Amino acid sequence: MKISKEFKIGIVVVLAIGAFLWGINFLKGANFFSDKFFLYAVYPKIDNLQTANAIQINGYKIGQVRSISLIQKQGKNQVLVKFLITEEVNIPQNSTAKVVSTDLLGSKVVEVIFDFDSKKYVKSGDTLQAEMEAGLKESFNRQLGPLQAKAENLISSIDSVMAVVSLVLNVRTRDNLDKSFESVRKAIFSLESTAFKLDGLMETGKPKMQEIFTHLDGITGNLDKNEQKINNILNNFSNLSDSLANTQLKSAVTNADKTLGELNGLLAKINQGQGTLGKLAKSDSLYNNLNKSAEDLDKLLQDLKANPKRYVHFSVFGRKQK
Repeated sequence: MKISKEFKIGIVVVLAIGAFLWGINFLKGANFFSDKFFLYAVYPKIDNLQTANAIQINGYKIGQVRSISLIQKQGKNQVLVKFLITEEVNIPQNSTAKVVSTDLLGSKVVEVIFDFDSKKYVKSGDTLQAEMEAGLKESFNRQLGPLQAKAENLISSIDSVMAVVSLVLNVRTRDNLDKSFESVRKAIFSLESTAFKLDGLMETGKPKMQEIFTHLDGITGNLDKNEQKINNILNNFSNLSDSLANTQLKSAVTNADKTLGELNGLLAKINQGQGTLGKLAKSDSLYNNLNKSAEDLDKLLQDLKANPKRYVHFSVFGRKQK
């Protein structure tokens, strides 16, 4: 059977169109000869997520976004995203499909975050939990909000402070501040002058200070040389104190106290005129008799000196009686 030329051309054209379509889908990540494994996720918004964007696990591409469609869920518009998984990977149930940015231009990919607590794996047609990464605008607004509130509070505080400063800094207060600054300036000048005088005094007294330090060095040197003697003296004092502590010092003090008590009693009796010493100290008659006896003795001695023959006689042949 002879095949016509037109039939051959038609077969070649069909094959070329099929190869072209297969090539386009291959470039998009779809493979007609592989098993189809689809997963789904429902997002409130997609923020520039497009078909053919990659599906990744830890940055490794396991598939791509196959289609995006708008659905109604709980009375709200939601976005249903269909994922084509081209790699053989076990994804645990309750895993999350998070839409993240890959660059500053807003390119998006879907990062699958595993739920390792789950022991079961998803099947084709299951739905993953959806999550959106905060965009640049949301992040900027989230960080700018607290800063804006703080800035507003700071401006309000500055306004309050300026109002207080305006009230406080009247003419009288400014004059007082000027006087205070002038007093501070004078005090600084006085301190500077004192410092100059102190420097001069130190320069003048430097030889004396050096001489004093020399004497101190000599004293310390002598102390070092006589350290053994000083230690001996301290040891002797220590031994003396130990000896005094070991002697019967308490009994001696007690006896001395007793003796002083008896002496005080004796003096009290003498003051009261008791005993011989008391009568001698208190009686005027004894004093007068002693005084009179002294006068008579003086007269007797004077008469003896004037008339010795009246009392003493020397005679070879005996004394003549008168």
